[in-house]
Amino acid sequence: MKNTITTFRKAKAEGKKLSMLTAYDYPTAKLIDAAGVNSILVGDSLGNAVLGYPDTLSVTMEDMIHHGKAVARGTKNALLVVDMPFMSYQASVYDALVNAGRLVKEAGANAVKLEGGQSVCPQIKAIVEAGIPVMAHLGMTPQSVNAFGGFKAQGKDEKTARKLLSDMAAVQEAGAFAVVLECVPAKLAQLCTERFEIFTIGIGSGNGCDGQVLVCQDMLGIYSDFTPKFVKKFACLAETMREAFTAYHDQVQSGGFPAGEHTFSIPDDLIERL
Repeated sequence: MKNTITTFRKAKAEGKKLSMLTAYDYPTAKLIDAAGVNSILVGDSLGNAVLGYPDTLSVTMEDMIHHGKAVARGTKNALLVVDMPFMSYQASVYDALVNAGRLVKEAGANAVKLEGGQSVCPQIKAIVEAGIPVMAHLGMTPQSVNAFGGFKAQGKDEKTARKLLSDMAAVQEAGAFAVVLECVPAKLAQLCTERFEIFTIGIGSGNGCDGQVLVCQDMLGIYSDFTPKFVKKFACLAETMREAFTAYHDQVQSGGFPAGEHTFSIPDDLIERL
């Protein structure tokens, strides 16, 4: 059954937890979708996890559309959310509306996600009024890494905690159907979840949120450049992949691969005639 924004609203009302994972390609999306995960995020974490950038800031609209299309082809039941990359929405409401429309029309998104609180509420409101669902993102917002002075938990003192609560109220009022809370202290994230009607999705923010999201490469143990404190590795595929690559290399060098069952035959007399 297709997950929609109604699924999130109903889950919030019923106290049901929902799951979300990132995907950036067709086969991964198919596997996540078949597992019953409620939502797939084509995150701008694409920059770190797939493209090898040190952060998300270099990711472009073209990157998001290219990978979004691939994921959309493999997604049937999960709600597909695509990130709006850095500077695709911050400059103006017009830019935000046009680029959100591109992610729906060209990438196949069911909803878009953007970072920020009160400052981007005009953009959220315009996109929602255009008929495009919006997921907000508060707390540690990776596109603001330079302003934060690094990847740091947010809302740990009274001033920033009150700012988070104000931003929660603002994005809810602007019409966002859900909000990602990244690296927010667990008790503060739980307070946000209990105080507001908007669906909360935690990443590094404790289990008091309405749902959870992780980067696929992190939880599979594939991406090893950096492992955030909040990541649980549900598998360690990096070593399995490394062993397979080594075995392939060794068998190619020894002549063990390809074997007869991996090749196509031709009659010996035909070879002789040639």
